[in-house]
Amino acid sequence: MRRNHSFFFFQTANKLIKFTMLFDHCAQCRLCCHIDPGYPPLEVTLSKEEKKRHGSICIESNCKNLSPTGCTLGDDKPFSCKLYPLSYNPRSRSFYYDLSCPLMPAYIEQLSDTDSDASSHLAEMTAAVVRLEKTDPKFLTNNHAVDVDYFDLAALPEHHHPTDTVE
Repeated sequence: MRRNHSFFFFQTANKLIKFTMLFDHCAQCRLCCHIDPGYPPLEVTLSKEEKKRHGSICIESNCKNLSPTGCTLGDDKPFSCKLYPLSYNPRSRSFYYDLSCPLMPAYIEQLSDTDSDASSHLAEMTAAVVRLEKTDPKFLTNNHAVDVDYFDLAALPEHHHPTDTVE
């Protein structure tokens, strides 16, 4: 597995703290926005609201919304894309992750730090999942089914269920 993380070091109270800017490498990696030759196109799963805005988003080889600096959709990026490298299984009410995402070793390590990029990402995704369980549960089911087909998933270690952490 390729490990390409930026590390910044800060001297604080005579301690050296390693701080990883976790998602800075997504625009370089592009693995999640690319379909290898010979594989079928990926129809990005969209919620009801996202379908109204985007219609559909299909990745045949490279996502048309991917620029050299990352996704051009910004805050309007579909939830299924924001969720990556995670996948949420509504049946088991648990998170999984794509084993081929090179960020995952650092992501998992960062979950022990509540101020990390990974912890912030997981908290945001958990809150969104709780909302979607109420407003668009079919989307969550469909999205996980697509993720199971396209990604090699493993259970995210030591994670609380969404309703345990967010009301």
